[in-house]
Order: sequence, then structure tokens, then C-alpha cells
Amino acid sequence: MTKIFLVIASMLGGLSVVAGSFATHALKEKLTQYSLDIFQTGARLQMYHSLALLIVAFLLTIEELPQSLMVIAGYAFIAGIAIFSGSLYALSLSGIKWLGAITPIGGLAFIIGWSCMAIAGWNLKL
Repeated sequence: MTKIFLVIASMLGGLSVVAGSFATHALKEKLTQYSLDIFQTGARLQMYHSLALLIVAFLLTIEELPQSLMVIAGYAFIAGIAIFSGSLYALSLSGIKWLGAITPIGGLAFIIGWSCMAIAGWNLKL
């Protein structure tokens, strides 16, 4: 899982830079400031959680951590990025308002990921 999470984190982190640059340069004249802010929020949270996934990949090398919790955290961050950032990208580009109702599900996935990391840390056996 370490290798998989490392590769996915790197790809998602790079894509967040692409998304942020795309918004700044290509979408600036096409979207309202409100829609642009929504898109940028998706890119920012994608970067934060790509870094969190990268941390998970490295923490998986610590045998004393509960591995199952770290794997759940990794998958939760991936799901959160897809749902949270993906719904914000789609909302800002399409204007379809109901997509905003999906975004909190991604936020919940982020919270699950951070919670699993916290529980794993609490249970660290040194």
C-alpha cells in the first residue's frame, strides 16, 4: 500500500497544481469570482489531502502503527479528494447547484481519514 499511496498522492498533488493554474490562467475570464473561488477551494483541499496521503504512505512503513487504520485513512483521503474536490470542480464549471450537496460527503471522508490517523497515533506502541 505504501507504493500505491505514494504514487497516487504524487499524481493527485501534481493535478492540484494543474487545477489551480488552470483556474488562475484559463478560467479567470470565463467564471465569476464566486465560481473561481469554489474551483480554487477544490484545488487547495486536493493539495492538502494529497500531502496527507503522502504522510500516510510514509507512516505505513512504521510497523508499530495499526496498519489497517492507516490504510483506511489513505482510502478516505482518496475518496475525499474525488468527492469533495471533484464536486467543487464540477459545480464551478457547470453551475449545477445540487452538486454542492455532494461536497460534504467528501468532507466527511477527510474527517474519517484524519480520525483514523489520530486513533492510529494514539495506539502507537513504542
